[in-house]
Amino acid sequence: MSMRLTFMGTPDFAVETLKALIGAGHEIACVYSQPPRPAGRGMAERPSPVHAYAAAQGIEVRTPASLKSPGEQARFAALAADAAVVVAYGLLLPKPVLDAPRLGCFNVHASLLPRWRGAAPIQRAIMSGDAESGVTIMRMEEGLDTGPMCKVGRIAITPTTTAQTLHDELAALGAKLMVEVLAQERITATLQPAEGVTYAKKIDKAEARIDFTRSAEEVRNHIHGLSPFPGAWFAVNGTRLKVLLCEVTSGSGNPGTFLDDDLAIACGSGAIRLLRLQREGKGAMEAKDFRRGFPIAKGTEAR
Repeated sequence: MSMRLTFMGTPDFAVETLKALIGAGHEIACVYSQPPRPAGRGMAERPSPVHAYAAAQGIEVRTPASLKSPGEQARFAALAADAAVVVAYGLLLPKPVLDAPRLGCFNVHASLLPRWRGAAPIQRAIMSGDAESGVTIMRMEEGLDTGPMCKVGRIAITPTTTAQTLHDELAALGAKLMVEVLAQERITATLQPAEGVTYAKKIDKAEARIDFTRSAEEVRNHIHGLSPFPGAWFAVNGTRLKVLLCEVTSGSGNPGTFLDDDLAIACGSGAIRLLRLQREGKGAMEAKDFRRGFPIAKGTEAR
């Protein structure tokens, strides 16, 4: 069943759902995205990934700074959409916007609601040591990620899962599930459980410094939850190093001490081995290549 849709999204994560909706034969009446932002060395204004993709498909793109004005809300309602699909848009939707589409507004949220409502569910799930993550398709209401759930999909979090790999898996899963929801003859939804509510606050760059007094598993989860951005880091010999991938290994010692010449570092309990790193101003490198250009001797202290 083809629908007339309004799509609202901004980052790469949202592009997958927009592609899937177009591929499923839905009519995209208009795309809403965050306004272009200065980026790159010249700080020229750059459209969001959703904006760029939609424009390349010949779809009208609107980038209001707010949806609070009656005029902007009237423009939205005039699209006469069957439904609005919202994926990491970045603006709260006022009630007149939520109520305008015939069937309502549906959101792809990258967590197993009600766990990890809010801004950074992918990173927080990994950083907290969750065994799984997933996608919830919900019918939106005025609360923050509180709407009833239409469909849920789950993905395991493994010792090698990073924020980037989980992002990519969830983007694909969310696109698939949204297409399935909109294909239903009658879209049903169930209330979120009252128990288990947590909030995924926005990632603060001040969180990125690695605390090696924590257990090896906690340090690994911290590193992987912030990989590749903003990147968990420590300093050694006056140089800041981002760690993008690591593994838990055997070993013990004073937390933050390199235990061998193969980039194993002692933690509060256990140890981790660095597998992929990035020096300031350099590209990311596998550990074996990194060691050739920047060897770190056993006994060196990470700070």
